[in-house]
Amino acid sequence: MSSPTSIHQSPRHQQPPTRSWASTSVSDFQAVLKSSKRVLALCGAGLSASSGLETFRGAGGMWRDYEASALATPEAFEKDPGLVWLFYAYRRHKALNAKPNMGHYALAELARAKGEEGFMCLSQNIDGLSQRANHPPAQLKLLHSSLFDIKCFSCPYIEKDNFSDPVHPSLLIDEASITARLSAASTPISLSSASASKPPTIPLDELPHCPACKTGLLRPGVVWFGESLPKQTLAEVNQWIGRGLIDLCLMIGTTAQVYPAAGYVQVARMEGARIAVVNMDSRELGAAGGLRSVDFLFEGDAARVLPDILGGVVGELEGFVGEVAMVNGARTGEGEGVEEEEEMDEVQKYFAASP
Repeated sequence: MSSPTSIHQSPRHQQPPTRSWASTSVSDFQAVLKSSKRVLALCGAGLSASSGLETFRGAGGMWRDYEASALATPEAFEKDPGLVWLFYAYRRHKALNAKPNMGHYALAELARAKGEEGFMCLSQNIDGLSQRANHPPAQLKLLHSSLFDIKCFSCPYIEKDNFSDPVHPSLLIDEASITARLSAASTPISLSSASASKPPTIPLDELPHCPACKTGLLRPGVVWFGESLPKQTLAEVNQWIGRGLIDLCLMIGTTAQVYPAAGYVQVARMEGARIAVVNMDSRELGAAGGLRSVDFLFEGDAARVLPDILGGVVGELEGFVGEVAMVNGARTGEGEGVEEEEEMDEVQKYFAASP
């Protein structure tokens, strides 16, 4: 199977929603799950929503005026590496202070129950929460890499799983300091409007440098716009898919509008797989649109839905999770009845594709 290997933005205007004929029966789904020999799961930002990770709109508004071109491209890093590092240091800080929710644990248990040949999870998330839920590494493929990988912008050096906070003394995170630095730098909202004489947000000699080549700047190890997805990861995914037909494809907290994720759903469907969607909003299903009567649709928070629908295979999770709480009850119903008044902007779409 061939698939694109770089992040593409989804179209701004979506097609009108179509009626879904999919089943909402938990018992019927559990019967299908038990009988499925090979299950593919695709996870997006919705899986981590109940862990408290903010979207751009929720991050104090400090990033909402920035285009993706100013935060998530190699060109942005060349232009102002300090600004880019502040953005990702902020996201690292938030992710490290979040906890895996019951959806993460349910998927980790499903992976163990089905085994390496029976279950594969493709994650568009970079927040590290699935790993912290002890998801078997061989059954978790990170399409956009991880917030906690750091690599050199100039040489092949890479460091995996750096959980330091701050990642560097110059990147100590608190909202007051970020706001002050952004204000002092007077950073424009896009590269095209940037002044060549504008001082950097953080002086270059204060940013983390590569311990290998000594001269190159270290950068976040995530996949930016215009960069290829990890070749080894894609090869491993394609090898797993090629070893047998997929019986069931789970789409969790994502509308799969970004390739290659959307392509994997299409491949599973062409092989005869049933599709099961777990999403807060059933009106925008992306690559899973046009669900059939043999498919499933469960509308709601993945942290609550997954333990329910996977329970027949993974069993009760409270003992396994131990000290980790269920979903924070204080967050239940937060934002209910509030409609989005404006369309997701370019940066928000990037966050949804690679939170």
